[in-house]
Amino acid sequence: MRSTRRKEIHNTAILPPDVKIAGNVYIGPYVVVGHSVYLGRSVILHEHVVVRDNVWIDDNVEIFPFSVIGKIPKGAGATSRPIQYTPGVRIGKGCSIGPGAVIYQDVEIGPHTLIGDGASIREQCRIGERCIIGRHVTLNYNVRVGDGTKIMDHAWMAGNMVIGKNVFISGGALTANDNRIGKAGYVEEEIVGPTIEDEAAIGLGAKLLPGVRIGRGAVVGAGAVVTRDVPPYTVVMGVPARVVKHIEKDDA
Repeated sequence: MRSTRRKEIHNTAILPPDVKIAGNVYIGPYVVVGHSVYLGRSVILHEHVVVRDNVWIDDNVEIFPFSVIGKIPKGAGATSRPIQYTPGVRIGKGCSIGPGAVIYQDVEIGPHTLIGDGASIREQCRIGERCIIGRHVTLNYNVRVGDGTKIMDHAWMAGNMVIGKNVFISGGALTANDNRIGKAGYVEEEIVGPTIEDEAAIGLGAKLLPGVRIGRGAVVGAGAVVTRDVPPYTVVMGVPARVVKHIEKDDA
């Protein structure tokens, strides 16, 4: 991390007068900052970062080039789901946000969380502390991620889903939230992603279908297709996924 023992703002950066800066920061070339933004102590904004309106960035956060923080969601008249959000982004202390990440309005990220290169985090998402959101991971709208959870590269998390604490989701895992595949329009109560309970693990390239519940401490094998609920402390494998083993809680 670049030293921020003194305030350093590049002369090409654009900051409106209502930006609040708590202490020493580094703001690099061609950074653009919007209105009603708070920058905590020792914040680093590398070149070409864009911070939109109503963003709170706490102390010791580092944001790498070409990231966009606070993007306004747009439906462009093409989406069945009405776009809803409350303005504001909050990024907790000590977070690191990789190059090219896009974080929408109405997002909260807990302290000491790592957001990987090219990640996309949509509106209404809530991410706990000390999480990892890997490279090119997508969190669609209204995803809840508990403390200590790790979601590895290229995973895709569907809208309206809940992920518990200390969950591990391997690379390339996919989820879905609509059994009708968009043919019935958007009916809020019917569009529900999976629920993954605390301490579960999802294997490489697994697929979780709408509404399924992965029980606490369960393991979903690589490439499995989960079409029904997975009991706690079991291992499931196959297409469709079936229970192949029970896990002793002491071993979980």
